[in-house]
Amino acid sequence: MPIHNKVLSNDHFRKHWQMRVRTWFNQPARKIRRRNNRVEKAAKVFPRPIATLKPVVRGSTIRYNMKVRAGRGFTLEELKAAGLTAQYARTIGIAVDTRRVNKTQQSLTLNTQRLKNYQSKLVLFPRKVNAPKKGEATKEEVAKAVQTLKPFTVKSAIAVTCEQTPRKPTEAEKKFSAYATLKAADSKAKTVGIRRKAAEIKAAKAAEK
Repeated sequence: MPIHNKVLSNDHFRKHWQMRVRTWFNQPARKIRRRNNRVEKAAKVFPRPIATLKPVVRGSTIRYNMKVRAGRGFTLEELKAAGLTAQYARTIGIAVDTRRVNKTQQSLTLNTQRLKNYQSKLVLFPRKVNAPKKGEATKEEVAKAVQTLKPFTVKSAIAVTCEQTPRKPTEAEKKFSAYATLKAADSKAKTVGIRRKAAEIKAAKAAEK
């Protein structure tokens, strides 16, 4: 026992940690269950794809904006450029996001082309097979239709282009310091008022003489 004003020892040795260990022995069975669920879903939604078409977007903030990923849905502007309405797009397997806004022409053009490519490959089953309407598939196209069982990727929609061929840097580029240039521009912007006032005082003194 400790003497004087000290904490009383209260050791915990019998923790029975074996009773609280998280195991994962059901991992193989879960894999089979997920596959069975996918097969069941594909049969349930046949002949539609198991996933909706998503747009190509970039991550937010400077840290992630160089990466592309699948977005929540297409904007109303993108749907309009592709000749679709939001209500009709939802019925043919296209995701719609009424909150997202196009801030660049590149994203608008890219996703519009994505929608047009999807429409060119789309086989729209008619309500009445014997009397298909405009835009609906014929009997032959319906017979050849295949269900898409994989989600639509976004990487295939990005074309990687290189504007310049590899070359050696020039002497001017080697001597160039981006840090010094930015600091000089920052200092110039901060002191623009002081320098303007000094120039006005100098001009006034020169006029007095």
